[in-house]
Amino acid sequence: QTAWQHALFALVSVFAVILVLYRETVVAMVTIWYRSETFTHGFVVVPIVLWLVWRKRAQLAPMAPRANVYLLLPLVGIALVWLLGDLVAVNSVTQLAVVAMLVMAVPAVLGVPIARVIAFPLAFMFFAVPIGEFVMPKLMDWTAEFTILALRASGIPVYQEGLNFVIPSGRWSVVEACSGVRYLIASLTVGTLYAYLNYQSTRRRLLFVLVAILVPVVANWMRAYMIVMLGHYSGNTIAVGVDHLIYGWVFFGFVILLMFMIGARWAEPDPVHVAHPGKQPMARALVGSSLMVWMVGAAFALVVSLPILAKESLETHAVSAPAKLALGDSLSPTWQKANATVIDYKPHFAGTSAEVERTYSGADRVVGVYLGYYRDQDYSRKLVSSNNVLVTSNDTHWSMVSQSDASATLDGKPVTLRSVHLRPLSGAVATLPERLLAWQVYWINGRWTSNDYLAKVYSAVFQLMGRGDDSAVLVVYTASDRTDAADRALGAFLADNHQAIDAALRAAAASR
Repeated sequence: QTAWQHALFALVSVFAVILVLYRETVVAMVTIWYRSETFTHGFVVVPIVLWLVWRKRAQLAPMAPRANVYLLLPLVGIALVWLLGDLVAVNSVTQLAVVAMLVMAVPAVLGVPIARVIAFPLAFMFFAVPIGEFVMPKLMDWTAEFTILALRASGIPVYQEGLNFVIPSGRWSVVEACSGVRYLIASLTVGTLYAYLNYQSTRRRLLFVLVAILVPVVANWMRAYMIVMLGHYSGNTIAVGVDHLIYGWVFFGFVILLMFMIGARWAEPDPVHVAHPGKQPMARALVGSSLMVWMVGAAFALVVSLPILAKESLETHAVSAPAKLALGDSLSPTWQKANATVIDYKPHFAGTSAEVERTYSGADRVVGVYLGYYRDQDYSRKLVSSNNVLVTSNDTHWSMVSQSDASATLDGKPVTLRSVHLRPLSGAVATLPERLLAWQVYWINGRWTSNDYLAKVYSAVFQLMGRGDDSAVLVVYTASDRTDAADRALGAFLADNHQAIDAALRAAAASR
């Protein structure tokens, strides 16, 4: 009992240190729980974890806490992950790291055998991290493809353009709310808990978790198909407004309830654990164990404080001036600033430190250029963000038709760029071209990449090297006639002008 008292007090002290040092990360996580219906379940994760641990009290009582100093080594890696995530302002990385610190404190202070008994409650803690929306684009694609296939199988003609499709009764579009990511995250969280409580074999638990992933995805496909069918046969009088979402949640609730009812048929009873106290530890051993617990707890607190100290040191030395970015009227002899034709398009990149828009003409083609420059980025304004896109879902002029990759040679190296085809929405400005082709690439302190994750890695490394976080996005776009002429035009423009653009970006970075 004395050993448990010392160990639990040391563990709570470590928890308190982590929560105080990383309070900004924790507050950001709770804020997402509050404002996002997708992650509201985060409020109940901690109570569920405490309840699951309490259920194991009979198994834990006869065990003696034994601190494990070797677990401080992986803790250093977790602390470094948090620092890197904070440097590039990625909430999911920093929040995962903080939860991992809290989880790692248990085996470090109480010992691996005790942590093994409560392994599932510790793992369940990661459901508190609001992560998972990165699968939304893929889920939207799958939903659109299934709905269109089902409509055609039902004898309804469909004309598709990306996530938009037209049937005889009207126009439909798969937006974020149609992705089913809320259904998936809710089903995975509840399904994982259900599998743990109702099954004992690992095989059955994993199988039910797999079902909890597949069922909401397929159910969302069926929901989208039924919504369109209801709207089609009712003359668009039902399932087109708020009831659209209500029908979806009712259908989802019915499917999940059915999944649990079927899963209950294979439920396994809880095993009966008989405590075997064995020999009582000697007083000297207890004293030594308690001392080790406090020593490991103090070392744990010291390690988790290092990223905060490193962050403060980097911020102290990060003194910069406002960014100055400019592009000339003539980038190369064959491309001059356009005086007349201007393409009415601007990508959505918020929070820029500086930005430039230009339109150039050459080789019988007009090419638009957008440069968005970022400096001293934080969680509210950063280059790589899910909110920074070539076209938003609620854009009043343009809609994305397709997305693929393009290639270009920049600074003598082949670089993959993000290529997007856009079309004007019905009712948009009449002067818009029939189609638009846009290429996007990031510039990170002189490095070109279109990969979001690699851009974050570059930014973190350059900041650790003391070179700052100067970054930019380059978007070039031109009217498209559904041939490869637009691709050739953008490729030629970058081949002729990327050095001038790179020089402008380097000049802006030098103004730091």
